[in-house]
Amino acid sequence: PGMTANFEGEAKEGNTTALSIVSKFLMGLLGIYIILSFQFKSYFEPIMVMIAIPLSIIGVMWGHLLLGFDLTMPSIVGFVSLAGIVFNDSILLVVFIKQHMADGQTAHQAAVSASRERFRAVFITTATTIAGTFPLLLETSTQAQVLQPLVVSLIFGIMTSSCLILFVLPALYVILEDFGLTSQHHLE
Repeated sequence: PGMTANFEGEAKEGNTTALSIVSKFLMGLLGIYIILSFQFKSYFEPIMVMIAIPLSIIGVMWGHLLLGFDLTMPSIVGFVSLAGIVFNDSILLVVFIKQHMADGQTAHQAAVSASRERFRAVFITTATTIAGTFPLLLETSTQAQVLQPLVVSLIFGIMTSSCLILFVLPALYVILEDFGLTSQHHLE
């Protein structure tokens, strides 16, 4: 009776750090949403760009599961770092779709054309990121083992999100266009 237990040291600091990273990441997402809302003149199109986040989480989780890694602080840092790469792919794909629609293509034609045109760039970005970080995944030194969860997040997150961005994002754009929720729809 009267006895209490508290986490101290590394466990306490790790929890504090994780909460700090997550809160700052959410603030960053809000900032990105606001900037993209002004850029696209729409409240829904930034959400399409931000679909890259849940798509990359799928890869991060599968990568850790398949390779037997626990989700750790470096895993979270890798996921947050990954967000910038996949956002760029998403933004460019939406811009290309909008350009094709401005040239007179239907939403479906524009989505297909943009995916086809951006495939090579997305593939090269993905391949170079994987090629550059993969050697760290194979490293056996104790120091490198600390970074391996970060590398797993990067490799599997970018692989999954890049593939899904090329298919899911254009389909989502066409669906939103059908409902009249894109800025392109408002320009007509």
